[in-house]
Amino acid sequence: MAKAKYKSSWFCNECGAESPKWTGKCPECGAWNTMVEERVPTTSRTPSPVQGVKSVPVAISDIAAGEETRIKMPSGELNRVLGGGLVNGSLVLIGGEPGIGKSTLVLQNVLAIKSQTILYVSGEESATQLKMRADRIGRGSDNAFIVCETSLERIFEHIERVQPTLLIVDSVQTIASDALESAAGSVSQVRECAARLLQYAKQTSTPVILIGHITKDGTLAGPKVLEHIVDAVLQFEGDSKYMYRILRPIKNRFGSTSELGIYEMVTKGLREVTNPNELLVTQTGEDLSGIAIGVTLEGIRPFLIEVQALVSTAAYGTPQRSVTGFDAKRMNMLLAVLEKRVGFKLAAKDVFLNIAGGLRVNDPAIDLAVISAIPARSASAARYAPSPASSSASSRRRNLA
Repeated sequence: MAKAKYKSSWFCNECGAESPKWTGKCPECGAWNTMVEERVPTTSRTPSPVQGVKSVPVAISDIAAGEETRIKMPSGELNRVLGGGLVNGSLVLIGGEPGIGKSTLVLQNVLAIKSQTILYVSGEESATQLKMRADRIGRGSDNAFIVCETSLERIFEHIERVQPTLLIVDSVQTIASDALESAAGSVSQVRECAARLLQYAKQTSTPVILIGHITKDGTLAGPKVLEHIVDAVLQFEGDSKYMYRILRPIKNRFGSTSELGIYEMVTKGLREVTNPNELLVTQTGEDLSGIAIGVTLEGIRPFLIEVQALVSTAAYGTPQRSVTGFDAKRMNMLLAVLEKRVGFKLAAKDVFLNIAGGLRVNDPAIDLAVISAIPARSASAARYAPSPASSSASSRRRNLA
């Protein structure tokens, strides 16, 4: 067998664009210093993962119209975010920070499905570690199979042997194809593995769930082409030091991207939070200044949002504007409206704004709650405090009298 020939190419970490030489700026997306060198074969070789399956052109009028067949997941919050369930033949990518609970979320759902044959491919953890997590969750299954493998070709061999109706790959950055010489997690490997898994999902109508890493900036690791390949991208957010988690869809070809799934991390896994008010409203029955409750709509579900604000005298020359969960530029605009139309003197005040529960809100309906959350006592003091010019004028008038 002839030995494969390789060449050096440069790929962009952001968009996956290929270049024959290094450039400081990516010619496709315009990002700077994102080109990395990798060795790729001179002839592309992408064998079909399913032998004997061929596509046939069909007239659009001959295609039977109907609803997508969905697999109902045990978690109602996950079903809401997916748009009603997992669509057959779909490729779903779940990303999040290390230790946030991505593997726990997927594992506790697949272990509760009894009507499907599930193959869980782990490239990061051993079978013993997954067994320990399953015991902690308190669930077992005879139709869920675990295999620890990082070779894409061997994964397809296991697929041919098990014939699963649901495939999970944890994580896509650890899988590598023998057709490429580059290391696992590189731009070319992530793109190649995702494309092969997408081809398998579409040809066999088998849903595939990919678990991915994120970068320091909070974006999904790998080239942007990975997000374009998959059918849905779900972001699992939250602070690992706190118990609440938010599942947010970034892209969904089969549902809305406005839905949210809320979970609580407990000893036996993730608990669904069906009443978001226990997360988003922290102060109940207490008369405290600087707190206002607003209502926003995420998908078809209304949320009560608690807005917390603090106004204090600036200790340094430049006042601070600290915002969490809200657009900082929009808050500055609302402060300017209060200064111009209401008469509050906030130019020399530090303003701190926080949306309780770790939720990020973009709904303009929260503007009134943001304005109302500014402490009335601080605002009144800032409004009616006499300026130095008016004080000197008053003293002159008293002297003349």
